[in-house]
Amino acid sequence: QVQLVESGGGLVQPGGSLRLSCAASGSNFSRYAMGWYRQAPGKQRELVARITSRGSTNYADSVKGRFTISRDNAENTVTLQMNSLKPEDTAVYYCAEQLTIATMTSPNYWGQGTQVTVSA
Repeated sequence: QVQLVESGGGLVQPGGSLRLSCAASGSNFSRYAMGWYRQAPGKQRELVARITSRGSTNYADSVKGRFTISRDNAENTVTLQMNSLKPEDTAVYYCAEQLTIATMTSPNYWGQGTQVTVSA
């Protein structure tokens, strides 16, 4: 059974940084695509960043240059480093896994989500 457990959310001031982590279990983690999505109140869930099994990355235009996704296949973790945070980054952030060696397009599994709030 695949489990994805996020950690690292919280309250931060505009311009600050947060680091989200996702611990995966129950799958052959190193073979599959991972990603981070977010959902703000009243809005649809959107892709923030994704990483293939080989480490190729893609980012939403709104976070390019500020967020960095990375993975540690030895530890079965994926991390989202978020810098220069803005109030519009406020959302619940979800870790996701798709059983593909290619780029993530439609996750098979989701974490429970972690709240990120950017406010003065």
